[in-house]
Amino acid sequence: MVQLPKSPVCLCSPALRTAALLVATTACLHATAQTVSGPGNAQAAGAAAATSSSPSSSSSSQWGLGIGAGMSQLPYAGADNKNSALPLLYYENAWVRVLGGTADFKVGNWPLGAASSVALDARLKYDDAGYKPDDSPALTGMDERKGGLWGGGALTWNNPAVRASAAWTADLSGNSKGQKLDLQLDRRFGFGNFALTPRVQAQWSDKKYVDYYFGVQAHEALPQRAQYTGKAATTLEVGVRLDYLIQPKQTVFLDMSARSLPDEIKRSPIVGRSSASRVAVGYLYRF
Repeated sequence: MVQLPKSPVCLCSPALRTAALLVATTACLHATAQTVSGPGNAQAAGAAAATSSSPSSSSSSQWGLGIGAGMSQLPYAGADNKNSALPLLYYENAWVRVLGGTADFKVGNWPLGAASSVALDARLKYDDAGYKPDDSPALTGMDERKGGLWGGGALTWNNPAVRASAAWTADLSGNSKGQKLDLQLDRRFGFGNFALTPRVQAQWSDKKYVDYYFGVQAHEALPQRAQYTGKAATTLEVGVRLDYLIQPKQTVFLDMSARSLPDEIKRSPIVGRSSASRVAVGYLYRF
């Protein structure tokens, strides 16, 4: 039986500076959306979710509205921290789950014993990665790098000890022509209306993705910016989500994360960080 999300997800992402907020709030909604028996992608669900409403029936649908704000560090040299404020939207029924820029189509959910299950989703996701040449002096003269629509699948193993998920996606827009594989472990700890969910994630990106977003082509090279060809890379991220159930239909959350950048990205002449962090806060009212 599907459990209902209790935390927000971003509705829109007008520029690269909103991408980190979209990711963080989507992760927060995924987190409180899942229980041990429910399908999902990322973080485990909390007592706040369980105590605030009953599980939905297979034929019901639910939705929520709210607002979120966030701050993110961009990896590009000279790029300022980006601040965002966005409306939040969540919708789910027996066949589909829409979480901001991500839509999951529920393929199946199979029980494994009394307390665990495996869920499979087909996924469409808008990834607002990229930059414009005026985002930083280090990017002046570079071609614009665009985000786009990604598609693939997600497999989640829900069990009492830890939630494990894997998601593979490919760039359907053809901008980067890349592929990504995300592996994540998370565990929720509930304390009444308060919940804390730590997580760890590894993301593998193929050489086409890294070269598109962090490479420097021959016509973009300058005396102070050498040509650079990207290679496949794996980034590691740790994060924690805190959410509090104010009333049965109202939730506030705080999500913080930091990721390390591998050498394949740090060596790029347009990158100026070895790590990047983001923070998001939000409020959601569920109808």
